[in-house]
Amino acid sequence: MSLAELRSHLFTLPETPDWIPCRTSYYQETWGFCLTQRQLESMRDGQYEVCVDSTLELGHLTYGEYRIQGATDDEVLISCHSCHPSLCNDNLSGIAVAVRLAGLLKTVSLRHSYRFLWIPGTIGSITWLAMNEIVLPRIRHGLVLSCVGDSAPFSYKRSRRGDAEVDRAVEHVLLHSGGDFQALDFTPYGYDERQYCSPGINLAVGCFMRSPNGRYPQYHTSADDLSLVSPSCLGESLGQLLNVIRVFEENGRYLNLNPKCEPQLGRRGLYRQTGGTKDPAASEMAMLWVLNLSDGEHDLLDIAVRSGIPFDQISRAAAALGEARLLSPVK
Repeated sequence: MSLAELRSHLFTLPETPDWIPCRTSYYQETWGFCLTQRQLESMRDGQYEVCVDSTLELGHLTYGEYRIQGATDDEVLISCHSCHPSLCNDNLSGIAVAVRLAGLLKTVSLRHSYRFLWIPGTIGSITWLAMNEIVLPRIRHGLVLSCVGDSAPFSYKRSRRGDAEVDRAVEHVLLHSGGDFQALDFTPYGYDERQYCSPGINLAVGCFMRSPNGRYPQYHTSADDLSLVSPSCLGESLGQLLNVIRVFEENGRYLNLNPKCEPQLGRRGLYRQTGGTKDPAASEMAMLWVLNLSDGEHDLLDIAVRSGIPFDQISRAAAALGEARLLSPVK
């Protein structure tokens, strides 16, 4: 065909002439080629032979799944898309962090079970959901991982519910991380969280990112390569996810066994028992908050959010109070 006829099937980025765009056509039977603007400008008028070697026929869908059994069957879902692995931050970073996270979790004792999915975007999550409806009631929390390797501050997109435990846990961890972050309300557009949060499914699944999809120049281009990600940023993303998982593992409701006024902590060895810490008063304040709100209605994450004290301090306080027989877990 002539170059004039071919042009409508050629896709470039004129504003960044050395980058190649990533373009797809899912449901319209058409074809095209992606190339740099400089390559397009070098093409001369004349006749071109076009070869598109593809078929439309019944095939198969491949995805990866890995489950770690915990002490209970309650599950945490970790999902990432694997449909365009030539894109480093948008695709490979989530895959890599999920693999490393699964490798770490399989070596420790866990309360929850963890299910990891590496799936083609959209069609993969729809397929998995259609084939696994029986296990959906066991999924307590879920995260979609994407764009976790660049140097942007963290971004978290809330689940459709907006105030699920996963939403509160991620935002609490990021708030106390010492860095900038943004929390985004749910929208029915983006990654596979929109499938997990569809009205007939409505799982508590948020999306954990650094740069949100479409909000960095290299997104869906050949410039989303290894130069965009760094080991330190991937490691920081992994660390924050481990902090979130710690909240899932240690969160729970407790009952104050001495609820009528404040118990005497000194004679129980709790007052200033942590004299080697940087701020013993902070430990004591955490204990007082835990005692006051442990009425069977508030979990430790509720207490951490309301008090403004990091979850790990609240969790340690609950453990100390439990050893002193002032606190009992609510089954």
